[in-house]
Amino acid sequence: MATKRKYKILKKNKSKQEKNVLVVNQPVKKLKEIKRGRPKLAFHIKCQRTVKKYFLSIDKKINKSIKKLNYQYISILKFLKIKKGRGRKKLAFYIKWQRLVLDNHETFLKNKNRFIKKYHFRKQQVLKFFHLNKRVGRPKNKVLRFTYFFSIFLTICFLAFTYFSYDIAIKDLPSPTDLSNKEQNVTTRILDRDGNLLYRIYEDENRTLVSLPMVSQYLKDATVAIEDQQFYKHFGFSFKGIFRALLKNFSGETVQGGSTITQQLIKNRLLNNEKTYRRKIRELLLSLIAERIYSKDQILEMYLNTVAYGGSTYGIEEASWRYFNKSSANLSLGEAALLAGLPQAPSTYTPFGSNPELAYTRQAEVLRRMVEDGYISQLQADQAKQEKLVFNQDRIDIQAPHFVMYVRKLLAEKYGEDVLSKGGLEVRTTLDLSLQNQAQTIVSNEISKLTSFQISNGAALVTNPKTGEILAMVGGADYYDFIHDGQVNVTIRPRQPGSSIKPLTYATAFEQGKTAASTIEDSPVIYQIPGSKPYAPKNYDGKFHGKVTLRDALASSYNIPAVKLLAELGVKNLIDKGEALGISTWQDRSRFGLSLTLGAGEVLMTDMAELYSSFANLGYPVSVNPFLEISNYKGEILYRNSCALDSDNCYEDLELSPKAAYLVTDILSDNKARSAAFGAFSVLNIPLQQVAVKTGTTNSMKDNWTIGYISDRLVATWVGNNDNTPMSYVASGITGASPIWNKIMLLLLDDKSPHKFAVPENMIKVKICASTGTLPCSACPRISEEIFVKGTEPQKACNDQYFIDLKTAENSVGQVL
Repeated sequence: MATKRKYKILKKNKSKQEKNVLVVNQPVKKLKEIKRGRPKLAFHIKCQRTVKKYFLSIDKKINKSIKKLNYQYISILKFLKIKKGRGRKKLAFYIKWQRLVLDNHETFLKNKNRFIKKYHFRKQQVLKFFHLNKRVGRPKNKVLRFTYFFSIFLTICFLAFTYFSYDIAIKDLPSPTDLSNKEQNVTTRILDRDGNLLYRIYEDENRTLVSLPMVSQYLKDATVAIEDQQFYKHFGFSFKGIFRALLKNFSGETVQGGSTITQQLIKNRLLNNEKTYRRKIRELLLSLIAERIYSKDQILEMYLNTVAYGGSTYGIEEASWRYFNKSSANLSLGEAALLAGLPQAPSTYTPFGSNPELAYTRQAEVLRRMVEDGYISQLQADQAKQEKLVFNQDRIDIQAPHFVMYVRKLLAEKYGEDVLSKGGLEVRTTLDLSLQNQAQTIVSNEISKLTSFQISNGAALVTNPKTGEILAMVGGADYYDFIHDGQVNVTIRPRQPGSSIKPLTYATAFEQGKTAASTIEDSPVIYQIPGSKPYAPKNYDGKFHGKVTLRDALASSYNIPAVKLLAELGVKNLIDKGEALGISTWQDRSRFGLSLTLGAGEVLMTDMAELYSSFANLGYPVSVNPFLEISNYKGEILYRNSCALDSDNCYEDLELSPKAAYLVTDILSDNKARSAAFGAFSVLNIPLQQVAVKTGTTNSMKDNWTIGYISDRLVATWVGNNDNTPMSYVASGITGASPIWNKIMLLLLDDKSPHKFAVPENMIKVKICASTGTLPCSACPRISEEIFVKGTEPQKACNDQYFIDLKTAENSVGQVL
């Protein structure tokens, strides 16, 4: 019985041992459960792999130890010849050994449990270290299971909502700070010297920025009343407006929104005009943020400077000028109400459209809203409705077009087209608009009288020689005369100057030691030029005048003396002096010869103005300049003409001796000296005024010039044809450009006291014999007073016998004839 009981004990313990052996495989299973129960987050993956690797190493050690113990246990059973799972022999002989086996088995179980306990302890340490909790099994309760799956569903929905919200509302969302930081397209305004508008330059949007305090209060109130009644109360959008828009949208109408002023500003400045819910959501979000960044007045100011008022007109300032030809600060109640109603549908409510009555209907609605909101009384509204509005129907888009296009070209070269059309430059020019209009009228009227001379065009330029300011620029008789290329600006087109270039030759000669009394033979001459035909210059009148002084030769504009003088000076020296004094078109020197002094080299009228200014300034050239001041729309000064505004830095280098410059001026203002060629009472003579003037007509009769000046005004005129067809041979300096010059110069001298040129130091007057340029003798037929640089005056008198012999020769010729 004892043996049987012991065997049962052994069997019982054996069952426990087998049961416990099965527990050994549980770590791997538990690991899988733990892995399934952990959140599948990217930053836990590495941790989970590390845990798995660690657990597997422990499993290997445990299995190895258990395998060893099992082997020992089986060996004992085999030694005792006791087979596993079969009946045991009930021999007393084995009882002792069975006890030994039981003891050994108990030891095995203790060791196994120790390993398993150690494994579980270390597993818990790893889980705790990596912040991984054992996963609780899926709840078996149905309510809990529903809750479990529903929470997963809500999580997925939340993530999907977050993603689509980001994609719709936040992705690529512009910054509300761009409302003030992002540059708007602002119109460049070109003004005359007194601030009169000449022209606007813009790309697509004609806009001039204005600050809110400079806008009429009527306009501000009217805009708020008609566009956004709750503007000063809401925080970016209006629930009432949104609900109204939603009702219309759900009813099948076009997608639209009840936009506040803030929303409209956001749409116009930061978003586009697409009618979608996505744009509307972004608009609402940006409006909320903008209301927290900017004040209401800042938002209203930006709105009024942004919104469209019809066509290319943007912003309230340009709208005020466009419709009423006045600043937005000076708008009346009726005018403000009409303008405030335009932004909703400018093309519909414009007073210039096919249904102008719609503009007044809209105006009445604006006034009603203003009364309703308490901005004005009913009496004021009624008076505004009765107000007679004077619209700017005949708005002039451009004044002084040739000058404006000239200025535009210079601005584009200086700042670039992008800045010019979008940068909002304010350009105050030197132009005197009143003088410009009068000069334009004179040119147009005179050209209309010259059609019989085959003359179709004329030009005029008025400058201040001291500062280079362009006071008037008439580039053609009619800018809109497309038949005769009226848009061509002749003042900046190369034309041959004719004899008007001769003063440069004489100035160069004076600087090299010649005097006004120096003589030269006006007689036939032929120049043999290698590779060219012989050159024989002729005078305009076809005559020869014998020995003449340089004064008479220049004043009477004789050609032969000028060519002889240039042959003596050298063409190179003349070109050098011309370039130093402002001529910019003589770069290719190989083209020019002795005929250059007669006007064979093309020049610009602006260059000729600079050349003649050098004479007026006693040798100091001053470049012509159309600008007084240039600033941007922020008020920053980009350029300032200190010479014109402050009389500072006008002159740079002296390029011609003052005495040579004065001699030229004195000769050109000597009406007596030019009387032989032009008569004593020609249009070149202005009584009681000392005015220097020179004419020029090309041999081909394609160009006719007159250029004259006083100390602070210069007038250059031209007549001819833009297509270079010749004029009639009847045309001359007296019948062509000179009458235009005379009339413009009289305008400039109208309120001036008698004018005299300043005389440089060391200039003296000496009586000479005008026929010989020497001191007079008793037989001299013509004695005159001449100006000299002190030390260059003649020291010898003429020879009486010379005149006796000359008279005898003339008498002999007369008797023969």
